[in-house]
Amino acid sequence: MPKPQAIEYANASPAVREIFDDIKATRKVDDVNNVWKYLANDLPLLRRTWAGVKEVMGPGVLDPVVKEMLYLAVSITNNCGYCVASHSAGAYKAGMTDAMFGELMSIVGMANETNRLVTGYRVPIDPMFEQ
Repeated sequence: MPKPQAIEYANASPAVREIFDDIKATRKVDDVNNVWKYLANDLPLLRRTWAGVKEVMGPGVLDPVVKEMLYLAVSITNNCGYCVASHSAGAYKAGMTDAMFGELMSIVGMANETNRLVTGYRVPIDPMFEQ
């Protein structure tokens, strides 16, 4: 099976261009990130993924910097280098400082360590946490 290729705007179908235009307008950028260009190989996947990201990362109760930092933390834990780079940039753009990044990394590291310890020891959940 050949390796999928990025779909550039100039070569995109009208339906893909419509989604690309929405991404660019929503994010106030001149071009879409590579992830969107690759997902454009599957129009339903592109459409569904953009709709989900747009909804979840759009205005809500959480501040944009918190949303980006949460996405970054999950991306670090899932070992997604692309997502770490993308959401690090997004978090800094939204207001994350180097000190905030350092604290985030401490939390991510500690949470991963304690999660694995609890899983390995099969620690039962305390009744007070079940409420």
